[in-house]
Amino acid sequence: MLRGAAGLAGAAGLAATAGPAAAQGARRRNGPPRNTVAVLGAGIGGLTAAHELAERGFQVTVFDRKELGGKSRTIPLPGTGGGGRAALPGEHGARGFTSFYHHVHDTMRRIPLPGTRNTVHDNLVPFSVNDPRYPRAGNLPDGFPLMFGFYFDPRQALTPDGLQRILVEVFLKNNLIPLPEAIHMAGRVVTYLTSSEERRFGQWEQVSWWDFVDAGTRSAQFQALAATGLTRALVAAKEYVASTRTMGNMMEGFFIALLQELTGGPKVYEVLNGPTNEAWLDPWITLLRDMGVEFRPGHALDGFEVTGDQLAGARIRLPDGATRLHRADWYVCAVPTDRARRLWSPEIRGLDPDLARMDELTLDWMTGLQMFVSEKLELGAGYNIYLDSPWRLTSYSQRAFWEVDYAAKYGDGTVLDGLTIDIADWDTPGILFGKTAKHCTREEIYQETWAQLTAALNDDGRIQLKDGIVRDWLLDPGISWQDGRNHNDEPLLVNTIGSWAARPNAYTKIPNLFLAADYVRTNFDLATMEGANEAGRAAVNALLDAAGSTAQRATLFTRDSIPAFEPLRQMDAARYRAGQPNLFDLG
Repeated sequence: MLRGAAGLAGAAGLAATAGPAAAQGARRRNGPPRNTVAVLGAGIGGLTAAHELAERGFQVTVFDRKELGGKSRTIPLPGTGGGGRAALPGEHGARGFTSFYHHVHDTMRRIPLPGTRNTVHDNLVPFSVNDPRYPRAGNLPDGFPLMFGFYFDPRQALTPDGLQRILVEVFLKNNLIPLPEAIHMAGRVVTYLTSSEERRFGQWEQVSWWDFVDAGTRSAQFQALAATGLTRALVAAKEYVASTRTMGNMMEGFFIALLQELTGGPKVYEVLNGPTNEAWLDPWITLLRDMGVEFRPGHALDGFEVTGDQLAGARIRLPDGATRLHRADWYVCAVPTDRARRLWSPEIRGLDPDLARMDELTLDWMTGLQMFVSEKLELGAGYNIYLDSPWRLTSYSQRAFWEVDYAAKYGDGTVLDGLTIDIADWDTPGILFGKTAKHCTREEIYQETWAQLTAALNDDGRIQLKDGIVRDWLLDPGISWQDGRNHNDEPLLVNTIGSWAARPNAYTKIPNLFLAADYVRTNFDLATMEGANEAGRAAVNALLDAAGSTAQRATLFTRDSIPAFEPLRQMDAARYRAGQPNLFDLG
């Protein structure tokens, strides 16, 4: 597998770990002219931008309306720590990393763990693509198209015919999909993998995944597994509106990662070995502080002041409600989509009309529910995807991956494990109350989630989730109940059909404004930690260009690809320009 990268040698030459504070201070004093930067938003994109800028001698101040870390932060359950223990650790969602995340891994390798010779990257626990389990309700066999469950020679997958034979066997295994439908789905996978970038942007960006796989004319089992299950289980997207280009690129990434695993490469999946703050964010913030970065949590961005064609300041709302103007040479906006759109005043939209197109972007809900239980959970290898759950649940057993004595460290001593649950579909009625999650109370969300979990885990006579074991639970505090339904303070960008055209670049037409959030056009085309990290690097590189800096640019990686398919992709580019379909697009 091939992966391109820009500036690897330069990145290696930068400080990989923080030096003494005095040396960092001298570095800032001798840094570039016009070197003050306001980073607005402390999620992964903002922290990445701050990291790359601080390494290059800029004086950086980071503002955020909440705690540092954005959607990736750990959310402690207030009032639950006792006897010197920490509060029970909630998460916004499961912290999954794949081996085709390159930007995040590169950043993690540059964050030292204090008192050790390790880095944050050493806190990742790998597991195989076959480890996630896919429990199904109604005593149906567990299974999923991406759960291979058998070994094959990866060389067989380097031709379209060989790949199709493998995929047919995969789709047939334990999934009850008829043979003609398995052949059809394998053909759609081959069609996408042999499609050129021109076709992916020009054709597949305009087609939903549902239509691409022709799910509307297929069996309910095919729809549940190959259409609905694939999109919502992997990326929490809705199959009717998700761009085939986005879904196809993710599918390609997972498949290449599997081939790498089978040839001795890294495991496909990785998770942190502890709460996100402890395992990643706290060491990162410590490093950045040592490098001179200043943090202002609880300081919200309310808007910008404009003078001529540039920003003259950022209006910051302080924790006491007062507002002050913060002035800097450069501004990196790393707030999420919904908040960024509200910041684009008529004046700003006039200076850069492209920002107005962000109004067309679609947001959806995916957020977490935590259950803290009185016994260690034994739910397969720890990661479960519930294919039949109306709310498209996934769960992550914390003790399966965390290297910790849970009862000794968290809560009141009676909690032995935690279950992190992602709720990806808030618009489909549940099985207990017949209501969508958006119309359930907090207590009803908890009860409905438990009902959907046990319907899949306890349906074959085995009781894998016992009644009475939940000692406490936490719904993401971004969810609030107003006017008879729930509201989400932290919705997620979803890549719908044609949405690429509405997404901005990391640079803008305003000379001192740059963007570093997951809505930015990036090579990793999905609202994830990886996409946000890449956006932060792209913003830094654009800022360096605007500043005329000679500093080495931040490393940007390209997507993995299968070299053996490159001639077919080149052929497809010519066919696309000639108005012809992909060679394997047989309908």
